[in-house]
Amino acid sequence: MKRFPFLSTTLLVLIFFFCFTFPSFYAGSAYELSPTAILLPPSFEHLLGTDRLGRDLLARLMVGGQVSLLIGILSALISSIVGLMIGISAGFFQKSVDKLIIVVIDLFLTFPTFFLLLALISYMNASVWVLVFIISITGWMGMARMIRSESFAISNAPFIKILKLSNVNTFKIIFKYFAPLLAPIFFISFTFGVSGAILAESGLSFLGIGITPPQMSWGVIISEGKEVIDIAWWLSFFPGFLIFLVTFSLINLSDYLQSKSNEKDVLNDL
Repeated sequence: MKRFPFLSTTLLVLIFFFCFTFPSFYAGSAYELSPTAILLPPSFEHLLGTDRLGRDLLARLMVGGQVSLLIGILSALISSIVGLMIGISAGFFQKSVDKLIIVVIDLFLTFPTFFLLLALISYMNASVWVLVFIISITGWMGMARMIRSESFAISNAPFIKILKLSNVNTFKIIFKYFAPLLAPIFFISFTFGVSGAILAESGLSFLGIGITPPQMSWGVIISEGKEVIDIAWWLSFFPGFLIFLVTFSLINLSDYLQSKSNEKDVLNDL
């Protein structure tokens, strides 16, 4: 039995507090320029150092983290819900509906996700909501495929067949019986999706086509630090380390949820 990832969960909670609560108590500004404090290394005055314009890196990591986490959570939530509904529709209605959905999924999967992101973002002015929309519509396919296969199994269950023969409302069957049984897969996909969306946003911002100044994200901060990484390592290290911690913690949490789901399936089979 896999143990609950207390360390990973604690790290996630602390990072959320760091980004959304701690800025209210921190005196440093993420936007204040200081010509006398350019590229200062970590010190008691600036705990994580400053950037090329003398701005406090710790304050910028807090504000940038709000944007990165917001994009990650909303993108994963939307793509997971879209994948859930599409997957259930394929498994419940089957036949021509399933064939159409498979064609659409395969069409999206034909293009590598990151290059599809690049293609879409090139036609829009990047912002938080644009990135949420684009990452969402390029991240639902894996969820839909998993839900589809499980929905087929649920649809073939005797009690579902009885409900269909009894002309029970379709939406009632889906929301009352399908959704609870598919909840573990939804949460597993969601946790993976959050880390994937944060990495996608960071990659786009690092390339200069994601979040643009004066807005900031962890990816933007890494991008700003790449040109001076040989003399100011802290500019890229600390945002990269936070991305690593969030991704690592979410993967551990997802692995735990998946193991619990597998244990439940084994017990049901017995």
